[in-house]
Parts: sequence; structure tokens; C-alpha cells
Amino acid sequence: MIGILGGTFDPIHFGHLRPALEIQECLDLDELRFIPCGLPPHRRRPQADMSHRLAMVEQAVALHSGFSVDRRELERDGPSYSVDTLESLRRELGPHVPLCLLLGMDAFAGLSSWHRWQDLFGLAHIVVAHRPGSDAPRAREAWAASRQAASPADLRAAPAGRILFMPVTQLDISATAIRDLVARGRSPRFLLPEPVLTYIQRYGLYLSTLSQRDACRQNN
Repeated sequence: MIGILGGTFDPIHFGHLRPALEIQECLDLDELRFIPCGLPPHRRRPQADMSHRLAMVEQAVALHSGFSVDRRELERDGPSYSVDTLESLRRELGPHVPLCLLLGMDAFAGLSSWHRWQDLFGLAHIVVAHRPGSDAPRAREAWAASRQAASPADLRAAPAGRILFMPVTQLDISATAIRDLVARGRSPRFLLPEPVLTYIQRYGLYLSTLSQRDACRQNN
């Protein structure tokens, strides 16, 4: 069973990595693929270019053997629609391997606005991460309630089509806040992996235009 976690990762941080690890362990995933988004259809263009975002994800996932990086959205033209990514994975992996698309509660709440969203269920399961200690979410829409899984074992019984709500540690960390700290000359240390921070500092990412030029001169 393979997990899929997409995002702009601008930059990747522990708010992405810790829930991903918990889901991987709970579901006993064979692999969890981080897929950096090329051109996000629902938000503005990432601040760091795709080569830097890819490099930061590679730095982060190297810290855990069960994580890997998948570049397919960066190598595809046009908006990075999840349904296109899952169709590509299905062609590669075949029809029988269970795939799990990992989403947060906010993303799941807006799922019906996604491109060809109904086709997602023929391609993958959806695992919805939520904060522990709160009431367990329940799918209220009829299309979701009929698909809700009772346990992780339900996901292994079929290649796609189920929805599982899973409590995870949700750290109050955002890429926006990290970029703001860097832009103001403050350290985001302990919010993201040290190799990612080193990369940001090396290439002067998220600094003002003038500061970024100075950082590039120092590295050349």
C-alpha cells in the first residue's frame, strides 16, 4: 500500500513530516511518496521555484527510509491536478495496488471543488488527517458517508474508493510563517529539518530581493 502526499512544500516543514510519519506507521504503508506541486490550481504560485522546492523535499525525506520523492507534477505542463497524478500512478503501478491520498480536514472539506473530484475514488483511497482529542469526524455528505472506512484494514481490502479519518499530531506550523520569519531576518530553526534550513540559507530563499542578491554573491 502506497501513500501520496502532495503540496507546494514552500518550504517543507515538520507540520508536513510528523503527520506523514504517523500515518505511514498506522497504515503500515510500504512507501509514502511526497509529490511537490508544479502549478497549484487552487492557490497562488509558490515563492520558491520548483527546483528549490524539489531539493528541499529531497533533503527532508532523506531523513526517513520510508519516505520518497516523486517528481511527476514538476515534469508535467499545466495545472497540477491530483486526478491526473493518480491516473499516472495507476498506469505505472497497475489496478490492484492500494493507493492512499493524504489530505487535511480543510482540503477534504473543499474536495467537491477539485477538478474531476468524483474520479478520485476510482483511483485511490482518501485518508483525512484530523487533530486528536476532538470528536472523530464523520462524513456528512451521502457520497462520503457511504465510503467511510471503519479501520485501516479496510484500505488494504481494495485498491481505492474508501475514506478513512485518522487522528494525527497537528503542529501549528505554516510555510507562510516560515517565509515571513526568514524575510524578517529571524530564524525558523526547530520548525523544519536542519538540512532544509541550511539549504534555505545557502541559496538565500525567502529573503527580500536585495538580500537575496547578496546571498547569491556570497555563494558564487
